[in-house]
Amino acid sequence: MHLSPRSVDFRRKFLTRLRCYFLLTPLASILWISQFAGAQTPDISTALALEQQGKTTDAERVWQAIVEADPKNAEALAHLGLLEARQEHYDAAIEFDRKALSINPDVPGLQLNLGLALFKAARFSEAIPAFQTELRKHPGDQRLTILIGMSHYGMGDYLVAIPYLQQAAAHDADNLAIRLTMAHSCLWSKQYQCVLDVGKEILALNPDSPEADMLAGEALDEQGDLDGAIAQFRAAVKANSKEPNAHFGLGYLLWKQSKYAEAAEQFKAETDNDPSQVQAHAYLGNSYLQLEQFDKAEPELLAAIGGDPKLMMAHRDLGIVYSQTGRNDLAVKALEQALGLDNQDSSTHFHLARIYRSMGRIDEAKAESAAASRLNKQAAEALTQKVNSPPATSH
Repeated sequence: MHLSPRSVDFRRKFLTRLRCYFLLTPLASILWISQFAGAQTPDISTALALEQQGKTTDAERVWQAIVEADPKNAEALAHLGLLEARQEHYDAAIEFDRKALSINPDVPGLQLNLGLALFKAARFSEAIPAFQTELRKHPGDQRLTILIGMSHYGMGDYLVAIPYLQQAAAHDADNLAIRLTMAHSCLWSKQYQCVLDVGKEILALNPDSPEADMLAGEALDEQGDLDGAIAQFRAAVKANSKEPNAHFGLGYLLWKQSKYAEAAEQFKAETDNDPSQVQAHAYLGNSYLQLEQFDKAEPELLAAIGGDPKLMMAHRDLGIVYSQTGRNDLAVKALEQALGLDNQDSSTHFHLARIYRSMGRIDEAKAESAAASRLNKQAAEALTQKVNSPPATSH
């Protein structure tokens, strides 16, 4: 099962939270103050004092003056990078940090600040070398371990992220956020037993965690245990009936079992919780269609298309609703829009053929029937080939 809206939403929200957690700290400034205190020119002392007082604009002006007088002053460039990053001007921060590194790569904390600026700019592949450089200087630093793991996670390199997140979780027994991220990494890299194991750790910390139940449900579904998956999603809904996509996930599993009336109840609960959840509207419309409740299906399908005009399934189902309620011209238009989005869906060709035939457009009906037959034959041949293929051997 692929709950793409939920997965993307979790990933976006967690990365946002993590970026806030790893705020650019004044660590480097403190180190520089201790390193240069008593030995700096009045300009540098003034800049440091202004920076510590939070007078960013004034501090930047002084640091800029120092750089203009001495373009090779790595400390001043690094401070400008730090101040730009604090204002979320990450591209400017990165440029200053890299200039400083080219002059003096040993400025304390500079690699970390560069890595953080790159991370916050979602330039994860560039951030990793900076964090690794710092980790070599500070072996076992858990913040750096998390940052490297989260950078791989941000790149979608989930399998590589797992060991870093495991190490971080082992050093922070109460950190639910890291475990949830690790469970998602396990799920998206198809490490399903890992998902179940981490889910148990999450439930041990928070017995009412709907996220853990949903992750376990997705893993069990991928393993073919549909009943077990449904039980986990029911537990998620019980733990928190407002949890995003909990009802959708349960509805989807019931829909797969052709339990359309029960599925419709769950999809309706999801749209009540979040009217913008277009997939829930689409599957709710499909469930009503399967139940031949065309008057209920139509507004849900229109809502889905309104939220995502490229949702082929909704256009196809709307075309079927129109045909079933005697609006063939609208049905043809909706089904042709569906084919424009995906002309490999045999069901759309089949329904369009039926409508053309009812309208006396025989040649067009024959062409659509032939397309549907061809696609069904290709699907059957692919299934036969898969069944007859020898099992993969491990070495």
